[in-house]
Amino acid sequence: MSAPNTIRLITADASWAASRLADGDTVAHAFANFYVLSSKADAETVRGVNLMKGRPPGQVGSITGPPAALPAVWDLDRLPAGLSRPTALNLLDTFFAMGPFGFRGPAAPDVPGHLTFPEGSMSTAQVIAPGYACPSNEFLVRALRATGDDFLYITSANRSRHQTGADDSPAHYLAAGLRAEFGDQPGFVVLDHPDEMVARARYPRHLPMSTTILGLHTVLTRPDDPRPHLVLDRHGSLPASVVREVLAEFGFGLVLGPKAQTRLLLRDYSHGLADRSVA
Repeated sequence: MSAPNTIRLITADASWAASRLADGDTVAHAFANFYVLSSKADAETVRGVNLMKGRPPGQVGSITGPPAALPAVWDLDRLPAGLSRPTALNLLDTFFAMGPFGFRGPAAPDVPGHLTFPEGSMSTAQVIAPGYACPSNEFLVRALRATGDDFLYITSANRSRHQTGADDSPAHYLAAGLRAEFGDQPGFVVLDHPDEMVARARYPRHLPMSTTILGLHTVLTRPDDPRPHLVLDRHGSLPASVVREVLAEFGFGLVLGPKAQTRLLLRDYSHGLADRSVA
């Protein structure tokens, strides 16, 4: 086996991968029906993962963990008028029961600045979780135990536009593609699905790409619709039409934010595993 600081690409079990993450490695792991990169959430580690992806080193990151642990990332007493704590938690429960999803809400005071986004006078924190049914929850639980932390850093398994000179390449949903693109990175561990086709088939309403993200920090009103409206921050794996249907059951409408006007692109492997073109 390679020395610990030169480990590159292996298929690891959840416990071993968690121990490598605790030692500072980046773990590419199955996340419902696609792949993500997770690591410790301290500023130095986040900086290193950003550089590996080709991002600016100080780019703000997202937070992950098993879904039940994530509400602690937010200050639920600072939810906007029109969105109660019970309703917000019920929304989390509903969407995570469906599969992978993301939310952005008012950041708790102890969330470090390199993991928060400013929104007017408020700091917000973005969380991404695989949903209740994904086997990667076992890895996330083990990783938190190994690090002793409350949450992890997460980012999509792709190269950044700052490195490619174009839009971010879409996230990988094949482990072989991950290996082709990141195979020269030291301290990089792959924890993959035993059967990727089966994993994708478990989420028929989701495309295998980065998650859709719903904002919980803003409630809007519209003159043509008396309902309160939440804002879609990113249009990813779960279609906006499905998000709209779910919110309607809670008495909310949906507004597409500036970055959600166009849906993310699905990765195209038709020209080879390392290809960064899109469908």
